Amino acid sequence: MGFGTNDMQSRHCGLFRLMRSSGARTARAALSLAPLTLALTVLVTASPRPLSADTAQSSTAPRSGIARGHSLLGSYLAGRIARANRDTRIAAAYYRRALEGAPNNKTILKQAFLMETAAGNWDRAGMLAEKLVAHVPDHHIARLFLGVRAFREGAFEKADEHFRQASPGPFGALTAALARSWVALARGAPIDALAVLDKLKRPERSHAYWRFHRALIADLSGRRDIARKTFSSLFRNQPRTLRVALAYACHAAHTGNGALARRILTTHIKRSDDPHPAARALLALVRKGERPDLLVHSPGAGLAEVFYGLGDALTTQGWYDFGSIYLQLSLYLEPRAPMALQALAQVYERTRKFERALEVYGRIPKDAPIALSVAIRKAIDLNQLDRTEEAKAVLMALAKTHPKEIRIWEALGNIMRARKRYGEAVTYYSRAIALIKRPVKKHWTYYYSRGVSYERLKKWPKAERDLLKALRLHPDQPLVLNYLGYSWVDQGRHLPRAMALIRKAVKLRQDDGYFVDSLGWAYYRIGRYDKAVMHLERAAELRPDDPVINDHLGDAYWRVGRLLEARYQWSMSLSLKPEPADAIKIKAKLKKGLPEKRQARIVRKRQKARNAPPKRKRTSDDWKPF
Repeated sequence: MGFGTNDMQSRHCGLFRLMRSSGARTARAALSLAPLTLALTVLVTASPRPLSADTAQSSTAPRSGIARGHSLLGSYLAGRIARANRDTRIAAAYYRRALEGAPNNKTILKQAFLMETAAGNWDRAGMLAEKLVAHVPDHHIARLFLGVRAFREGAFEKADEHFRQASPGPFGALTAALARSWVALARGAPIDALAVLDKLKRPERSHAYWRFHRALIADLSGRRDIARKTFSSLFRNQPRTLRVALAYACHAAHTGNGALARRILTTHIKRSDDPHPAARALLALVRKGERPDLLVHSPGAGLAEVFYGLGDALTTQGWYDFGSIYLQLSLYLEPRAPMALQALAQVYERTRKFERALEVYGRIPKDAPIALSVAIRKAIDLNQLDRTEEAKAVLMALAKTHPKEIRIWEALGNIMRARKRYGEAVTYYSRAIALIKRPVKKHWTYYYSRGVSYERLKKWPKAERDLLKALRLHPDQPLVLNYLGYSWVDQGRHLPRAMALIRKAVKLRQDDGYFVDSLGWAYYRIGRYDKAVMHLERAAELRPDDPVINDHLGDAYWRVGRLLEARYQWSMSLSLKPEPADAIKIKAKLKKGLPEKRQARIVRKRQKARNAPPKRKRTSDDWKPF
């Protein structure tokens, strides 16, 4: 949710490509317990496996679950396993024990430092960083951490030197230059701060991010003309980018131009598919005639913005390991920053560490504009932990205080549908739909979700009505195209139109195994078994662990006479734990096969004819004597 929020992933892609442009020198310098991808070696000398950041603030990791008496090698290997499982705290504890047996081993030292940093164990991380740079002077993350720590202590010269040495490769150079510019401003040298940025060799793909921080520095140092000109240019090109809109609007309102601030925020909200609560809250404040503070109100907040923005960009692109470390460094500077905390919690959600996500969400101030969104996310995470009734209670309590908040009813519906409590899901989706005054394209999801729930309840007329409504609102939505088309095919209704819907869905998502399965099953239902086999084999390649797809492929194999392969696919489906009703049918097919169909006999006859050697006309050569 940083500079270039999720609806602007193309901006993140620029930073991502910047990382990939690193040369091999950094790769050779990087620690590698297994081969690192070239794209990541430019960023830091760090781990080959993804790791998740940890929100623990204690310098002592919990030792529960750690076996006593591990050897040096055992502790090291246990640390690697824990890290691979994203158990950052346990990994840090194991590496800590390994270091007791080999305190100067660089490999263990690097891993221990990364784990302590990812866990936010700052005292321990500081001690290890000092030791690490003595062995590896240009270790990127260690230098960044030491720079941030020096900045916090007011040792700006020392911070600048650490950041200067933390700049291998283009991405490292960008991070270092941004950090050093805020250090210069903290020293009271705004001209030097801008000069540091101006000297940076700026690849085009990171140009916007560089200009954003240049505008922030100019604004905070009183150079309003530079700030406004730069913000205006950035916003003109990126009106949907949250941080740009907030910074520009804060600048305008802070300088007394409330009308400009209102126009900025109104434009941003209209252009956004799902306007952010922070934008709405700021607009409400400006409309009251208040003058908010600047988005970045101090050099420390500016430095935190550097690590937040880059960390959010990395995690949005899937680099959870180093992205989460950057987010932790941002929070080391600004521990209660709502957006950075939210971004870190989202990392834990994406890596299925929901307990950690709840911990981080709990640190977000209750008066933050995102407080309601956070409360909803906490309920969703509780459900992921199988605490469904607790999640429901949280959302029902929110509904009492926010009865017209559609997101609450949607979350309730989604949770109940995921738990196969379809009747309750229909009730909550209906509450959400009742709040929609005039349905538009973005509302397709409510009708689709309720339609799916009705279909699961075997109330097809109501399901069909909702699915058709969703299709009218969003004619190119693959989920709707596939679900409606598949349902019609399965019922043997509207087959030409159903086939057209499924083909369109597959065209839009060619590598989605479920959609390809729908197309294959549609061909099966109309008796085109050869075509069904072709598409269902492709679906099984894309989704080999899906019981339904394997079952469908088994049926298609049987119809074309590939009986052994059919039984194999049915056995495979059964091993993947299908629904109980489906399991009974599969077991019956394994015993007796499928009942014969006239269409199947015709298909096998045609296939046999195609495989037979071609007949040729007799010639005079056939009658030559021996």
